[in-house]
Amino acid sequence: MTEIANGPQVTKITRPPKLRIIPPLNFCPVEHQLYRSGQPNIINQSFLEDLNLKTIVWLATEEPQEEFLDFCSQHNVNLEFVGMINDYNYNYNSNINPWDTLNDVTITRSLEIIANKENYPLLVCCGMGRHRTGTVIGCLRRLQNWNLASVSEEYRRFTGAKGGRIQVELLIESFDISVIEVKEETAPEFLVEYRT
Repeated sequence: MTEIANGPQVTKITRPPKLRIIPPLNFCPVEHQLYRSGQPNIINQSFLEDLNLKTIVWLATEEPQEEFLDFCSQHNVNLEFVGMINDYNYNYNSNINPWDTLNDVTITRSLEIIANKENYPLLVCCGMGRHRTGTVIGCLRRLQNWNLASVSEEYRRFTGAKGGRIQVELLIESFDISVIEVKEETAPEFLVEYRT
């Protein structure tokens, strides 16, 4: 229904849309066909379908929800489990800190996946899309030659009211980006232009 109210046209929405397009928590484009978010769930599936994802880098320490695994299987999305805690170690060693899986090996593997354009469109996600995802994206920004102040500002933008974690920022700062090989023939454009 459309009404004219003293000049400008006003449109009233009288019923909800048939299809709800809801992005995952903390969703944001990072670069062309590279996205970040928290763990997607069933209400995000229509949104994810529109992204035509080829790869998801899973940084969370826990298994994804069954509906999410089904979605990935049905849409031929390659799910890369990078941050999982080994169940055997976790069950028998109660001293394991879930943050121990966020280390140089995890970051390197994530960046190797991101540095290959054959994996695109690509989503990097963890439970809330804050610290783990922020660490990998922060290291990617360093690989793009961003200054540390800009990297920290982007990281903090996603941390919410609790703020950032100093250990995450220190990990981003200390990560040795020289271990990541960026090959011009396989890297996405946004990485090639910063490396030359």
